[in-house]
Amino acid sequence: MVLQVTTANNVKVYTVSGGLGSRSIPDWLVRQKKKALKKDFDFRTRVELIQDFEFPEASNRLKTTRDGKFVVATGTYKPQMRVFEFADMSMKFERHTDAETLNFEILSDDWTKQALLQNDRSVELHSQGGIHYRTRIPKFGRDLAYHFPSCDLMVSGSGSEVYRLNLDQGRFLNSIQTDSEEGVNCIEINPAHQLFGMGTAKGTVELWDPRSKSRVGLLSQLDVPAQFGRDDNTALEVSALKFRDDGLTMGVGTTTGHTLLYDLRSTVPTLVKDHQYGFPIKTIHFHKGSPGANDSETGGDKVIVADCKIVKIWDRASGKHFTSIEPETDINDVTTVDDSGLIFTANEGIQMGSYFIPQLGPAPRWASFLENLTEEMEENPNRDIYDEYKFITRKELTALGLEHLMGTNVLKAYMHGFFVDLRLYEKARLIANPFAYDEYRDRAVKDKIEKERGSRIRAVKQLPSVNKALAKQLMAEKSSGAKKGDVMGDNRFADLFEDPDFQVDERSKEFQLLHPSVKHKNHRDDEDESEEEIVQEATPMDEDMGSGSESEDDIVTKIRKGRGLEVRDRKQTSTSIRTGGQKKRGPEMRMGTAGGRMTGKSDTKKSFGSRLETQDSRRKNEGHKMSRTAMGGMEMSFTPQSGKSKNKKDQGGDNKDKYKNKRRA
Repeated sequence: MVLQVTTANNVKVYTVSGGLGSRSIPDWLVRQKKKALKKDFDFRTRVELIQDFEFPEASNRLKTTRDGKFVVATGTYKPQMRVFEFADMSMKFERHTDAETLNFEILSDDWTKQALLQNDRSVELHSQGGIHYRTRIPKFGRDLAYHFPSCDLMVSGSGSEVYRLNLDQGRFLNSIQTDSEEGVNCIEINPAHQLFGMGTAKGTVELWDPRSKSRVGLLSQLDVPAQFGRDDNTALEVSALKFRDDGLTMGVGTTTGHTLLYDLRSTVPTLVKDHQYGFPIKTIHFHKGSPGANDSETGGDKVIVADCKIVKIWDRASGKHFTSIEPETDINDVTTVDDSGLIFTANEGIQMGSYFIPQLGPAPRWASFLENLTEEMEENPNRDIYDEYKFITRKELTALGLEHLMGTNVLKAYMHGFFVDLRLYEKARLIANPFAYDEYRDRAVKDKIEKERGSRIRAVKQLPSVNKALAKQLMAEKSSGAKKGDVMGDNRFADLFEDPDFQVDERSKEFQLLHPSVKHKNHRDDEDESEEEIVQEATPMDEDMGSGSESEDDIVTKIRKGRGLEVRDRKQTSTSIRTGGQKKRGPEMRMGTAGGRMTGKSDTKKSFGSRLETQDSRRKNEGHKMSRTAMGGMEMSFTPQSGKSKNKKDQGGDNKDKYKNKRRA
């Protein structure tokens, strides 16, 4: 089974009948093409809540009986009346009439007594066995209503009078004279206190007391147009009228597509709603919903208003939109089933519409299976109409080699392309590109691998803010298995990576002595970075300067001077002058074994003992003293020298070199 589902305002509306999934098929076609219908998807998956819930051409009006067991509908062509029984979910009987029925009224609690207003100025009274009596009225009728306490059948027409036919006495009584010469469009009786309401073509609503047969209230035309903001030239008529069971609320529908809710104690409407289509309002219904339901979620007090285009459901108190129903054909009438979530519509099509809204109310007792059916629909999504077709453009059609099919029944032209059968499209694509499946398979495997790879758990390690280089080194050693202990995970060393006071200064003398290679590398890196910054800062300045501006060397000199780099360059220049323009090369150094110090080539040829003596003598000259402790450790003491004395020695050495060079010259 397939139910067409719409979600207007996030409210699911299930089309039980009257939609694409339950189209009507004539009997002669069923007899002739039974085998073909087995392959028809729509026919095989159709849902019929009530069998033969349709008319040969169109349906005009439909109403449910007060006992909640039957629904009576009228339609054409030929003009007829059909009665459907809910218990059997099928048609009970049909009855033909001589003229088309405009409206009808059910006079009893069940279907046995009806009064039919027809378009030939006649009123037919039907009983259980058939037509009981037929009478005529002076002018063409528009609406009728039945007053149960007095047995008066009131018929409004194209004139100013409302005719009263007393069914108990079997004769016409004095008519009700209104102020509308254009006619009375609708008539309604309040179910609480039997007040007569008459909507006129003049745009007014007249209220009459059945006890005194006099008018007790009037909503004049002057009060209505101010609520719409419309032009005065637009014709305004009252097309629908409905009273709520509370006896105070009245709904008024106009030919301009507006709905007004009134409190009978006030002439100012409490709420005004616009259908936005501009079509006359057909019907108004007050829906109570399920007992105890929340207004904001399901059920509650709702107003169901319909014009020929759409059925809108909104909240009675706030006017907030709840949902809407938009059939494929024009709407003639709407009725609800016992304040449930089931709504019937009379359409200008063969089938009458049946719509189930679970959020509006529960399903009727005789159709309780609808709730289970909608739950299955939630698990199995609805089949799309275009699942068996593929939309392609003209360019794709040429690429597939199917351009010769244009103009045939195989291609259905739509917008800027065509709809083609999905099976034909797959075959043509396979012929045009025989390796498409292999490419698709490789792409699917690759996507699957990437998806699994992305689902793996990855450890995200973030470096601390303090001593990042040390932390990076420790993490690398831990991952390689070089160290068994976890320094970063130990709380005793937490301050090493959190407190800025423990930051290792890589520019200090102690660090450079312990890491000579790192010292050289960092020095070169800093120098390169400084040069890059100088060039980056000089470039935009050069772009801004003209031809008469300073040279690039002057700009670089200024920047270097500002950064303190010029002093360093002067020192390097003076050193190069002293050394004769050549870099001073010392003896080649290699790693020796003398206490981890660097030794030259000549020292490596000496014995170990002689090297130790040379090292001790050097330490004594420098003021160093080393000794071993009882536990196997080593201690070293030295005498620090001031920087001034050291500089004097260097200067003295430099002067001696200069003096020697002069004597040689």
